[in-house]
Amino acid sequence: MKNRVLATREILPGEGLQRLSESAELVAWPGAAKPAPADLAAIAPGVSGVLALGNDPVDAALMDAAGPSLRVIALASMGFDNVDRVAAAERGIVVTHTPRVLAETTADLTFALILAARRRIGAASASLADGSWELFRMRDYLGLDVHGATLGLVGYGQIGRAVARRAHGFGMHVIHHDPYAPDDDLSTSVGLAALLADSDVVSLHVPLTDETRHLISARELAAMKPTATLVSTSRGGVVDEEALLDAVREGRLHSAGLDVFEREPMGTELSPLVAEPHIVTLPHIGSATEATRAAMVDLAVDNILDVLAERPARTPLPGSSAVAGAPVGG
Repeated sequence: MKNRVLATREILPGEGLQRLSESAELVAWPGAAKPAPADLAAIAPGVSGVLALGNDPVDAALMDAAGPSLRVIALASMGFDNVDRVAAAERGIVVTHTPRVLAETTADLTFALILAARRRIGAASASLADGSWELFRMRDYLGLDVHGATLGLVGYGQIGRAVARRAHGFGMHVIHHDPYAPDDDLSTSVGLAALLADSDVVSLHVPLTDETRHLISARELAAMKPTATLVSTSRGGVVDEEALLDAVREGRLHSAGLDVFEREPMGTELSPLVAEPHIVTLPHIGSATEATRAAMVDLAVDNILDVLAERPARTPLPGSSAVAGAPVGG
């Protein structure tokens, strides 16, 4: 008999789901709308694998609904804060994500946010759309230079290094804060306090964990230059959004560029961050190219197929076993 695998969407980029359906019985949540946890739990009994997007909650209730057959949870995302990792470890379930395949694409988007926020591209473009550009004035939409500026990277993994490479093309000086990443030929390792004080642009590249939630709060924002820009393509919860909005509105921070938010998706109930002219906002599109999103689904499928075939997962989460049922230390 084929293993049953639950996918939290029935339509995903690329051919990954088709490939999965050839090797397993695919149970997919119909439509493109995000399912509620209870909806997924209702169709989970007996599944051996779950393929989930990065904002679909995969909690202990869903794992219990699946039952002892569940061996692998594969995320089509690099972030993993939507999964109860403790519950998965207790049940011997492998949890995987999709690093590497989205690093370069997300770095492109990160740099787009840096440019847009520093140069006030969103506000300038809006002046065309609303018809308010009626006269050329030398002081309209004055931004700040990116070339020659200091870029501080909080987190220096695959995406952070990819951003550093792009920054060197703009003649930027790059520093980073990451306890696991020493100096290299692209960037110098510094403490967080020094990074915040010295950087013209601070870009966040850390996962959302208990340790990083509101890593950037009122205290950290106060330590930054009033001419600085904060950029985040990591997870919304890393930034205290209310403190950020206050800092920008009061002129204590020049600008921000955000691709992620504490509440996603927003629907029509927009965050006040969206209306702030010195903040560029995007709907979590860091990895949103056809090739990259397809590659993410493909890697998630590969992880499922490997675990169900009793092979080690290709990209297990840090701290997760690569083999179903194996104990996880530490």
